Amino acid sequence: MNANCIFCKIVAGQIPSTKVYEDDEVVAFMDIGPIIKGHTLVIPKEHVDPITEAPLPLINKLMAVVQQIARAQKASLRADGINVLQANGVAAGQQVPHLHFHVIPRFNTDGHHWNWAAKKYDNPEEMRRLAESIKAAL
Repeated sequence: MNANCIFCKIVAGQIPSTKVYEDDEVVAFMDIGPIIKGHTLVIPKEHVDPITEAPLPLINKLMAVVQQIARAQKASLRADGINVLQANGVAAGQQVPHLHFHVIPRFNTDGHHWNWAAKKYDNPEEMRRLAESIKAAL
């Protein structure tokens, strides 16, 4: 547990939350500032951050719970779709430095739009070079 982490405090019961799922490793609870009502956070109970430091079995467990929550949102809320988001680092918009996934129910009429301004590569060679760099780091 990280004493300064709000999510660790939720796991420890020091801060109240509205839980929708809990087991020995993972907890899922309602986001208090939902993008869309029903917005749920899925977190490991263990303090882990960033995603690149999380053990693969934990990532697998988290994703299994994310999938369960997504199914439950579609069934119970009659969501038309689901967004699953995960940010790492301030530059990516991460506000709480504890690994977490946002599972957000979406509705055809919810009015929410992502501010996604797609960019372009200068040319196919630039894209190929970046792909090769990423592949080499694998």
